[in-house]
Amino acid sequence: MSQLMTAVSSAREVRIYIANTTTLVEEARATHDLSPISCAALGRTLTGAVMMGMMSKIDDEKITLQIKGTGEVKLIVAVADSHGNVKGYISNPLAETHINDVGKLDVGGALGRSGEVVVIRDIGMKEPFIGRTELISGEIAEDIANYFYASEQMPSAVGLGVLLNSKGFVQQAGGFIVQLLPGASEETVSQLEANLAGVKSVTDLFEMGMSIQAIASQILAGLGMEALETYPIQYQCDCSVDKMHGALLSIGQSELQTILDEDGQAELVCHFCNRKYMFSRDELTSMIASLN
Repeated sequence: MSQLMTAVSSAREVRIYIANTTTLVEEARATHDLSPISCAALGRTLTGAVMMGMMSKIDDEKITLQIKGTGEVKLIVAVADSHGNVKGYISNPLAETHINDVGKLDVGGALGRSGEVVVIRDIGMKEPFIGRTELISGEIAEDIANYFYASEQMPSAVGLGVLLNSKGFVQQAGGFIVQLLPGASEETVSQLEANLAGVKSVTDLFEMGMSIQAIASQILAGLGMEALETYPIQYQCDCSVDKMHGALLSIGQSELQTILDEDGQAELVCHFCNRKYMFSRDELTSMIASLN
């Protein structure tokens, strides 16, 4: 089971969100039949989004994280809530895999070095909050950290990783978001920077057998750690017949009539889980009549 833990330093100057998302990302890989590079890109985005979702104090808030690039992968979308559920998709699930100069999957190259990060926070009001920042590396972790600093004025360090085995299955996946809280002392900042500089990639640490608790303790070394909560997190799509019915109604009477005349039925496929929904001639006729 994938898990997320939250903790703060003893003086409450630093907070950390850290997650093992191995099971979650493997489910996404299998759902979308992803190539290695697409799996790494979507897996990092899902991991970042699920941690961002768990930052919310609003019960019904949903966070949509969009990574838009100019490379072979044009778009990655992840949607998370405040209960540990996340779903996502990538515009090119079979992107060609390339290795970068340090022997890692070249996610930045696949996504492109220019583009934008878009974060949509929806709490059920008329208009959601939308924040945008430029893509700075395409490696996703750095781009999310830049978003926190530029858009939300929250100094943050972000680490995200996906490790695949020889068969292309997810062997390890996870990440962390570390944030300085208001009033953090210079000594705390210096200690945290030194700790982060010496930390290996999160997937390497998982391969060494370290737990999320142990990794958090290493990141907060010298600052003390107060563990707050540990939560289960999962890949979960909330699509339904009713939501797809509503989506069809939203396109209007004229478009529905065109579908009825040309196809006699409608098939909708959920981007997030690939589930198919069929609507018959009679159902389309009923929808059109309801819009009169």
